[in-house]
Amino acid sequence: MIHITEAQSGAAISHELAFEAVRRALIAASLPESVIFPVVLGSASDPQNKFTVKSAADGSLTGLKVGSYFPTNDAADLPRHDSIILLFDQAKGRIGAIVEAGKLNAYRTAAANAVATDALAHSNAQTLALFGTGHQASYEAQAIARIRSLTKVLVVGRNADRTRSFVAQLRENGLPAEESQAETACRTADIIVTATTATKPLFQAGWVRPGTHISSMGSDAIGKQELPPQLFAQSRLFCDLPEQSARIGEFQHAESRTSLTAIGSALTECTKGRRTTDEITIFDSSGIALQDLYIAEAIIAATST
Repeated sequence: MIHITEAQSGAAISHELAFEAVRRALIAASLPESVIFPVVLGSASDPQNKFTVKSAADGSLTGLKVGSYFPTNDAADLPRHDSIILLFDQAKGRIGAIVEAGKLNAYRTAAANAVATDALAHSNAQTLALFGTGHQASYEAQAIARIRSLTKVLVVGRNADRTRSFVAQLRENGLPAEESQAETACRTADIIVTATTATKPLFQAGWVRPGTHISSMGSDAIGKQELPPQLFAQSRLFCDLPEQSARIGEFQHAESRTSLTAIGSALTECTKGRRTTDEITIFDSSGIALQDLYIAEAIIAATST
């Protein structure tokens, strides 16, 4: 059995590797041979600590990812988030590989944003509005900066001190970040990314300019919400997996008959991505197991060379 430790996977991962692996996974998710099973949402003995189990199979890979979110880790000065990916040996029916994926998961999530944004945002998009100042938000900014030449990263946060600290961190990493208010950021942005744990809209629909691309990265459970539903009727809606997005993703807040398009079909040009200059596009990422399986496979290959 292959075992990739957290140190090994963390050393091997990059935004480039994650982008390519996740792009292939999102395309695979739109193919008929792929099966993505319903997400299991659970809680630990202390109910504030949560975990998820996501599983899938396609023509070459079968496996699952267990992700955890333990706020109680703050007291031990440990990360709140952790993940582990299990790949089956399909010839023998047992686990063939274990990939520890705490850091990997952050890259994988940001890569989904980057893949969708690359397909849907204007090629000359330069201004990013970033909602969120937590662990995941910095990965989202770095992933977008890799596929678009950003001249501004407008950071919107709830806590002023944390926002200032986060902006300084982004600047240290070479990103042109500055603090902003929500309305100013939305009215200025070519790309809006939300990476929060919000349970109500972060901005008003009327603040979004025609032609903007939006990626919602934080809604992955019932009750979470980052975007104003009024925006959906005037936008084209994409997601990683329509049935999951409508159940636990951002589009749980859309009308039941709303048309949702799997981003994989746009990546294979079965469906056109951006059609007009003024069109608003939205991508909802609730996270699918094929992303984890494909990135685990890529990490195993990278660490075996």
